[in-house]
Amino acid sequence: MDRAILLPFYLGFLAWLCVVCVKAEDPYRFFTFEVTYGQISPLGVPQRGILVNGQFPAPTIDCVTNDNVIVNVINKLDEPFLITWNGVKQRKTSWQDGVLGTNCPIPPNSNWTYHMQMKDQIGSYSYFPSTKMHRAVGGFGAINIRARAVIFVPYLKPVEEFTLLINDWWKSDHKVLSQTLDSGKPLPMADGLLINGRPSSTSFTVQGGGLYMFRVSNVALTTSINFRIQGHTLTLVETEGSHTLQEAYESFDLHVGQSASFLVKLHAPVKDYFIVASTRFTKPTLTATGILHYDGSQTKASLPLPIGPTYQIHWSMKQARTIRWNLTANAARPNPQGSYHYGTIPVTRTIVLANSEANINGKLRYAVNQVSYVNPKTPLKIADFYNISGVFNVNSLKDTPPSFPPILGVSVLGFTLHDYVEIVFQNNENTIQSWHLDGSDFWTIGFGSGVWNSTLRKRFYNLNDATTRHTVQVYPKSWSTILVSLDNKGMWNLRSTNWPRRYLGQELYVRVWNDEKSFHTEYDIPENALRCGLAPLK
Repeated sequence: MDRAILLPFYLGFLAWLCVVCVKAEDPYRFFTFEVTYGQISPLGVPQRGILVNGQFPAPTIDCVTNDNVIVNVINKLDEPFLITWNGVKQRKTSWQDGVLGTNCPIPPNSNWTYHMQMKDQIGSYSYFPSTKMHRAVGGFGAINIRARAVIFVPYLKPVEEFTLLINDWWKSDHKVLSQTLDSGKPLPMADGLLINGRPSSTSFTVQGGGLYMFRVSNVALTTSINFRIQGHTLTLVETEGSHTLQEAYESFDLHVGQSASFLVKLHAPVKDYFIVASTRFTKPTLTATGILHYDGSQTKASLPLPIGPTYQIHWSMKQARTIRWNLTANAARPNPQGSYHYGTIPVTRTIVLANSEANINGKLRYAVNQVSYVNPKTPLKIADFYNISGVFNVNSLKDTPPSFPPILGVSVLGFTLHDYVEIVFQNNENTIQSWHLDGSDFWTIGFGSGVWNSTLRKRFYNLNDATTRHTVQVYPKSWSTILVSLDNKGMWNLRSTNWPRRYLGQELYVRVWNDEKSFHTEYDIPENALRCGLAPLK
């Protein structure tokens, strides 16, 4: 009798539990990206571009923290193709990273589906082709990851958000650019700049008195870009997943691969104003403009354009040091960011990476610690998973710049899961560099001129409230230092974001490993994984 009475309660409880579990699952968002060639004319000259769903730039991915994002990429090009998701950490699954060290490329007239979770992330990011020089002619778009409703954000909710992609542009076809690099010649300077695919006339309509957010990403191939809005102040609130102290800027430098979010209060008289992007550290200075259109305005934006910096290296380095973490704010998870005292954690290893221009076998190459990377036919991650010998060796790159002549090679640095590493990027050249790490973000703790040495830690390191980012700039004849907790098992690309340099070898891979085979630390190879090189058939 007692069992008969209790049975409905048990069944009811199980039904309630099933409903709760279903509701608790993070949402899924599905996208189909058909990648094709199409004629575009960003600078007034018809040329072949790469379109996604017929669009240039490509569609924006809007999602929320912890969303599962499923992207089916259909490759209609005449070459193998991959997309990488710049800044998405791909927790426990470097299989989804979309670079040649982890993925076989998608063959022409076929498709591959990415399965990604925006795990514990917020902020403004981007995506773009990682194969060959494809990104030079399109295929790039924005990723906006918004905080869940239950998570407080440390700023007032804007009336509306605008997404801006700023980049340099060449009038040449991507295959022509590849041939230039393959022949041993550097790329010429870009022909122009674009804002959302146009050199001018991109317009954003706003209401006077309102508060608006501008999500800005530099998706250029080579060029640092200064961003500003005529007659208005930019209040920085986020950089690549970190809420920042809300400093006000008249203009802001975004280096290749970087993203930032700004709040702009519309306090000016009702008229139109120029939005300006201009190149940094180039001669001549290239400029693109857009329009901030106040609703009801009958007055066009007027010259002169707001003045921005051109070659002032110290100005940019000084600005970089003003970007600070908001230690009282929450991140994607309901944990105060300041609770992780990154400056007090013992460093397990220091790596010094020096970039250089090299001549190897009579051709122009670029190197890291004297090794110019060459992609093997078998992706490193697949070789690692199946224990395929002869593809790469762990620690095939020196921890500090060596004295031997530059060589071609497959550069891999091996680390143990949860290593806490100091990486110094040493730039002895006269051009600005920019570096990106897949799989993790890192604290940008120091910038300085000259050659780095250990005594500079006390003078130049910020060990209290530096922001976490996924891309860091290194100024000419200077160094930059990051601290990174390698808590994401996998094979991760560490690359120059200056794409011609990366194309000609300025990259390496970071292998984060432990001997435990468990889904708690790393997911298995996807069932739909493509095979190439020495990879076994399914």
